[in-house]
Amino acid sequence: MKAENITVKLFLLRKEIGAISKDSNNPFFRSKYFDINTLIKQLDPYLEKHKILLSQPIINNEVKTILQCIDDNSFRNSSLELSPNLDAQKKGSEITYFRRYTLASLLGLQAVDDDGNLAAKGLPHLLDNSEEFENSKAKLKAGKITLEGIKTHYKVSSFIENKLTKNN
Repeated sequence: MKAENITVKLFLLRKEIGAISKDSNNPFFRSKYFDINTLIKQLDPYLEKHKILLSQPIINNEVKTILQCIDDNSFRNSSLELSPNLDAQKKGSEITYFRRYTLASLLGLQAVDDDGNLAAKGLPHLLDNSEEFENSKAKLKAGKITLEGIKTHYKVSSFIENKLTKNN
């Protein structure tokens, strides 16, 4: 069997991920965003499944996001140049922001903005390893809800459905 390259793997990964929920609040701008650590935690199972290594080094004053195929070393990358002359706190915030957005851009992630958008666009995707996923799996295992009941609250991919029903 021929090993898949990074293009094929990213295509398959994107089909499984769906939309990412913005889980953090920015009170200054009264907006929501997805935290970089939460984003990576949500993506890790997909990256592992498809054998894609994520790295985000800072090289030559640029924040780089590199997605590398473990099978054939092919890769995709994105980068943004850091601003000069920022104090350490602002530089740290900029690095975090650039890591989040180079990764989201590289994967072409869709973000679910808020409850109003959820109502207008339909149900949110149930994401692997999210709190909602763990709660749904526990309720399903305890017989407190059916898979169909979960699907009234979330869009459930075949990958997530298999994980929910595995060992139940």
